[in-house]
Amino acid sequence: MHSLGRALVLGAGGPVGTAWTAGLVCGLRRAGVDLGGADLIVGTSAGAITAALLATGQDPERLAAPVRPADSDGTPPQVDGRRLREAFAVLGDAASDPAGARRRVGRIALAAETGPEQAHVARMRAMVGAAQWPDRQLLIPVTDAETGEQEVFDRASGVPLASAVAAGTAFPGIYPPITVNGRRYIDGSLRSATNAGLAAGARTLVVIDPQAHLFPRELLHRELAVAAAHTAVTVEPGPASIRALGSDLNDRTAWEPAYQAGLGQAVDAAERLRLAWKTGSDAD
Repeated sequence: MHSLGRALVLGAGGPVGTAWTAGLVCGLRRAGVDLGGADLIVGTSAGAITAALLATGQDPERLAAPVRPADSDGTPPQVDGRRLREAFAVLGDAASDPAGARRRVGRIALAAETGPEQAHVARMRAMVGAAQWPDRQLLIPVTDAETGEQEVFDRASGVPLASAVAAGTAFPGIYPPITVNGRRYIDGSLRSATNAGLAAGARTLVVIDPQAHLFPRELLHRELAVAAAHTAVTVEPGPASIRALGSDLNDRTAWEPAYQAGLGQAVDAAERLRLAWKTGSDAD
């Protein structure tokens, strides 16, 4: 039984993936496929930024260029390279004990020197462009830094939108854990890069996965099986987009090329998505 019409899932991908996703969504809108009309939007990690932007009715073109420190609170991101490498090392060996790995990464995040929480909240507020949760359903998965358990923030959680996005994007070693009601929260991608299973109940599901080319497809297929949509369409970077994204998804100098690559890929993606998005019937 499908209780929702259309769901949109935007996956993780660092700052460069944010730019590519925003460009893709902007290009799709120009081509007549407005993904902002989804009944449910799930945003994981970097995807939470564009998800919040779309759900609140903002124009994705606002992300054509990266937000400057002066546009938020003036504090640039402060990366702790040593802790970031530690986090990647733990995650790279997480298959045997994923829950334990998330707790270890949480400890790394809490120990990292990544600047003040409020600076990250201010950056996310400037990127999203809206202060209030939307009426439409928006889900932002986060990870409890102490327990490693996933939580999902929505408008009923009592968490300010910018804080929810900041927590959902707080990757260990790059951004600080965000305090909400006395708990510290970090990036929502530590359990899944897309969390597409949170869209269970939708008839039509579109998943945009900026880093699909970097990980085994089985991970996404598992999430799609949980979602069990009647029609599921996935969009991942094509060859030109992969070149534009580069090897480091945290390289902010690749922001504008990645955005333009997403904009360009939208032409082909629109052909695949148009019928499914409009009618909920099979895209093929």
